[in-house]
Amino acid sequence: MKITKDIYYVGVNDHDVDLFEGQYRVPNGMSYNSYVIEDEKTAVMDTVDIRFGEEWLSNIKSVLGEREPDYLVIQHMEPDHSANIFKFMETYKSTKIVSSVKAFAMMKQFFGTDFPERQVVVGDGGSLSLGEHVLNFVAAPMVHWPEVIVTYDSRDKVLFSADGFGKFGALDADEPWADEARRYYIGIVGKYGAQVQNLLKKAAALDIATICPLHGPVLKENLGYYLGLYDTWSSYTPETDGILIAYTSVYGHTKEAALKLAEKLRENECPNVVVRDLARCDMAEAVAEAFQYSKIVLATTTYNAEIFPFMCDFIEHLTERNFQNRTVAIIENGSWAPLAAKVIKQKLASCKNLSFADTLVTIKSALNDENLKQLDDLAKELCRDYLAKDSDTADKNDLNALFNIGYGLYVVTSKDGEKDNGMILNSVTQVTNTPNRIAVTINKKSFSHDIIKKTGVMNVNCLSKDAPFSVFENFGFRSGRDADKFAEITPCRSDNGLAFLPRYINSFMSLKVESYVDLDTHGMFICTITEARVISDVETMTYTYYQNNVKPKPNTSGKKGWVCKICGYVYEGDTLPEDFVCPLCKHGAADFEPIE
Repeated sequence: MKITKDIYYVGVNDHDVDLFEGQYRVPNGMSYNSYVIEDEKTAVMDTVDIRFGEEWLSNIKSVLGEREPDYLVIQHMEPDHSANIFKFMETYKSTKIVSSVKAFAMMKQFFGTDFPERQVVVGDGGSLSLGEHVLNFVAAPMVHWPEVIVTYDSRDKVLFSADGFGKFGALDADEPWADEARRYYIGIVGKYGAQVQNLLKKAAALDIATICPLHGPVLKENLGYYLGLYDTWSSYTPETDGILIAYTSVYGHTKEAALKLAEKLRENECPNVVVRDLARCDMAEAVAEAFQYSKIVLATTTYNAEIFPFMCDFIEHLTERNFQNRTVAIIENGSWAPLAAKVIKQKLASCKNLSFADTLVTIKSALNDENLKQLDDLAKELCRDYLAKDSDTADKNDLNALFNIGYGLYVVTSKDGEKDNGMILNSVTQVTNTPNRIAVTINKKSFSHDIIKKTGVMNVNCLSKDAPFSVFENFGFRSGRDADKFAEITPCRSDNGLAFLPRYINSFMSLKVESYVDLDTHGMFICTITEARVISDVETMTYTYYQNNVKPKPNTSGKKGWVCKICGYVYEGDTLPEDFVCPLCKHGAADFEPIE
């Protein structure tokens, strides 16, 4: 398969494997990908599983003929990609092998030799010229082994992404990319979200036209979609609004409770409800769904003063993969001493930013009227934000939204014709309460200022503490004049027709401008409230909380140069150019400070 004019796919499909890595079911097989780059010098990118060595070598020969490759680039030493190194090096006696220091150490462990006379050692920032094609190497430690490098071909703008952007399934499998890519990512890479985030930041500086992973299809179209999903998964951000009910049941009573709750959730406008019997479902799929959805209900029995084994196993899978940033509800069952809720909370104690539902459903043997009332209360509690987002069920005069105004951070949304816009703001103030008046102060250079002055309406979204850094990157680090800030977001709508955020807000207010005060560099809009909704009880994101807990801490250790005060980007060098613009947040040199 031809990827570009000079790059060819020479990988293989495996339809015999039933368990990948000895644990993940792969009903549609696997692909082991390898690539050949033709130029003045030729390079082969990675090998394949040991069982397909002859087929792989034949594929290489079909591209190169009798020509001998100059380089074998090994990005990752897991045996499904490296097992045929020795066979390749025996076949091509003059080929050099290109890899990281740690990879060569692993080669000696696997093959008894690290090919000392034929090594080309590369590290982060290194490069290798093939002629017109230049391979640029980026270290990607713990994505998901410590020796990993990824490779960028600057000529054809191709990123060889190692295990990144891979998926279960052979290349001829007819299935959606996201489902099996999610299961692959969460199961195999999920623990290393911080490391993936670091790699994504490096990738953001590259002009990528094609992604060539080591598993799954070559990605060419709509790369923003795939990059966006990886950003979501690696930041432990819920991907989909909805609730996963994961249950175990011995005699059917806990199952009955789980199914009744699912009915009630659907009745209360929950957009997605998924129910999984952990004793019978694909455990890896259930784990991936726990990371996909914003809320989870764990329903299980007390068992030997612990919890049922399949639930115990499920929770261990979650904690091993840094489960966080979710709402958790519990249904427990016990005939004489219900302990499941206590045990579950102990097992989840290491997880960050979990919010537990106030309503606990405790069943003693079988469901009774009190339990049915508890299930009803739990459904309403879990669906409060969904009801508040729906115009037909929302309380649109809930002035408790005013209590969420503080020295916080907000997304102010507006609309320029058909285009939604939004900006980060920290200058929202309640100025009177009879009648209620809100003052919103915006820099005149802002695109939002121009829109609001023209239209006279806006929405103030009160950001909650669970808002990830990506929200600030999207709404704060670029201008709506040249960026569509809702390109990757499906907004909700208030009665004034403007967008409000579907996630990461505890309330919003629709404002109508009554007067305008010119403050030289800024304009103050004095507004009345036309609609106010409270979405959740999560605390408001303050500026201090953002600085201490959300904004990434820049890695300046051992570096000399300048650091962006807005996003933490590090510019290395003695002098920062006066016209320098941060490649991440697009702020200028004035927002950089020297590294101390």
